[in-house]
Amino acid sequence: MDYEKQLEAVINYIKSGEKLKEDFTIGMEMEHFIVDKDTFKTVSYFGDNGVGATLRELHNHGCAAYKEGDYILGLENDDLAVSTEPGSQFEVALSSKWNIDDLKDIYIKNMRKLVEVFDKKNQAMVTLGYHPVTKIDEIKILPKKRYDFMYKYFNERGDMAHNMMKGTCSLQCSIDYSSEKDFVRKYKISNCLSPVFYTLFDNAYIFEGKPAKSRNMREIIWENTDTDRSGMYKFSFDDDLSYKKYAEHILNTPLIFSIDENHEPYYVGKTTFKEVFEDVKDTGLIFHALSIVFPDVRAKRYIEIRMMDEIKYPLNFSAVALIKGLFYDVTNLDKLSELFKNMTYENCMKAKLDAREKGLDATFMNVNMLEFCKMLVDMAKNGLPANEIGYLIPLEKMLEKGMNPRDQFEKIYKEKGLREAVVANEIKMEDLDV
Repeated sequence: MDYEKQLEAVINYIKSGEKLKEDFTIGMEMEHFIVDKDTFKTVSYFGDNGVGATLRELHNHGCAAYKEGDYILGLENDDLAVSTEPGSQFEVALSSKWNIDDLKDIYIKNMRKLVEVFDKKNQAMVTLGYHPVTKIDEIKILPKKRYDFMYKYFNERGDMAHNMMKGTCSLQCSIDYSSEKDFVRKYKISNCLSPVFYTLFDNAYIFEGKPAKSRNMREIIWENTDTDRSGMYKFSFDDDLSYKKYAEHILNTPLIFSIDENHEPYYVGKTTFKEVFEDVKDTGLIFHALSIVFPDVRAKRYIEIRMMDEIKYPLNFSAVALIKGLFYDVTNLDKLSELFKNMTYENCMKAKLDAREKGLDATFMNVNMLEFCKMLVDMAKNGLPANEIGYLIPLEKMLEKGMNPRDQFEKIYKEKGLREAVVANEIKMEDLDV
């Protein structure tokens, strides 16, 4: 296949995500640990009370199922999609909306149903960035071919890739773009804010059963997963960033596995996308190639902001409001573009390293990270409709205390112990009474 035609196909795929501004939406995906309420050990996919059994139960209540063989691995209805991560983490992706109220309504309605199902099994949905009790060697990987292929491939890559697959949970938000210029601006700003989002929403005090030696474990894990496909892409800071630059990187990245004509995955290891990409009309394979990379900011037909640990309601909606207020307001985009016009990959990495040690006391853009976060919240307030500003209140209150979610967990852990710290991060029915 001619490389230029391949390149054009990937560029056109990303370009096809362009929307009119009046059609913009914001999306959110949330991963959860499913744990036994007594021991806090992870609930496996397998077994009579496993995550797989829960998916079968939910399927019987009317959700469409995604299967591999006899295993149900995902569900979908009009409001959301449920999928399962390699360590049986339970991901909930809401249908993207413009109004945050609409997102919240979908969230509350469906989470109440899920919590009810898990409660009956004496299980909880826990909102933390890393598993608070179970070590990754104790977690059986999900029965999904693509996860087997990834697990095999990552054996020869970064030494924390398996931690990423089985030990982490995140909150991700997606935003739209209207043109290549708009894409470039939002993509670059998102990367420049990478140290901030990792730090502001750090929620991983425990790592492999013990207090972590560093902050921002999610950032550390991604930097040690696979240099081809995780962390920040250096070209994100280039003045000539474009659809083409992103597409070139995708074409030259090892694919790990490809998809045959029967939609079955097969292992290709270090073979790059361009080496297997034969049919430029195969948008399914393009989507796979865009999805099998895991940078801090990822492009598909939208931009995914992927640096945040999973956090509890209503703080998770503060994150959504922050991103909407910053990225869907032209004045804020102009201010951030000007602020970051000289930002480099090296300076951004320097801030990341500083934040690993100091958290909100780190330095970013020559100011205190905590103060920078407060400034962003103020900017977001100005960028949001009046009826959505209230979603920022939980974030404001946390920052007034000079804390992030990790700090809050640590405080409870030291004062009351692990049990109370984990319970504070369970999704409970009373949290959803709104």
